[in-house]
Amino acid sequence: MVARCQLLAVHRRQPFDDARRQHTATLPPPVTPPRLRQLLATAFELQRCPPLGAAEACANRFSVMADANSEGEAPRCVGCGRRVKTLFVQYSPGNIRLMKCDNCKAVADPYIECEFMIILIDLILHKTRAYRHLLFNKLHIGSSLDKGILYQSILVHIVLDAFRISVSEGNKADRNSSRSMLSTIFICSKVLGNSLLGNVVFMAILLLGLRYILKLSFHIMRYREVLLAVIISSYFKLFLLTMMVWEFPSSAIFIVEIFVLSSNVVALRVMTQFPKAHCVGVCLVAHAAKHLTERWLLRTP
Repeated sequence: MVARCQLLAVHRRQPFDDARRQHTATLPPPVTPPRLRQLLATAFELQRCPPLGAAEACANRFSVMADANSEGEAPRCVGCGRRVKTLFVQYSPGNIRLMKCDNCKAVADPYIECEFMIILIDLILHKTRAYRHLLFNKLHIGSSLDKGILYQSILVHIVLDAFRISVSEGNKADRNSSRSMLSTIFICSKVLGNSLLGNVVFMAILLLGLRYILKLSFHIMRYREVLLAVIISSYFKLFLLTMMVWEFPSSAIFIVEIFVLSSNVVALRVMTQFPKAHCVGVCLVAHAAKHLTERWLLRTP
């Protein structure tokens, strides 16, 4: 009798157990702690976005960070030179927020909001912050070096040096103004040859100094980056073109060359992070060898 009652109770409880299993199967899975943290982080990011156009702002924010992380070489802080994930966050067109460096806790690149003239003034004043902005964050030297840019910069550098040589030698030859076409072509080809050979000597001495004096690790891509930075920092040679419009004394050429030398020192120091005395020595020897080569070639008949 007892066994019969127990069997009857089991049959009566079975429908309730089946209903409970079906209800449990329809419930969502419990939220695990990692999933909970992810949901809280998403809610926090949505709260930090502006109220108007929140979806577009957050999408822009995450796309900027993804672009910075996808680059081969991240931008750098202009203050300490350390790499940062991104320089700014753009919420909408014209609405950006500058990011801070994790190392120095300062704004990574305040030159983003500055006009070109302010950057140019700081470059003339030889501020390392302006050079880091130009070389790393504007031209992106170190991320992907285009050989075409390097070759074009070298060509422009050689042409400007040829113009400098022609101006300095033209002041001495003003008395003999009557020249034939053949002699003019010969003088132009000689000036271009002198400029080309002088720049070859300059680049060779510079690369040798990087290798044996500064002990820079031998990597062809690294040498190209340093060479391009030094050539770009020679932008003071563009001021020689003003001599085609206004008349300057010959001492102006010497002043421009001094500015080019000092600018090369700053660019070399920014690219290599070596002491200033070593960079001054390498640039000074390279410029001295270049000018001695040009003087020797000009005196050779």
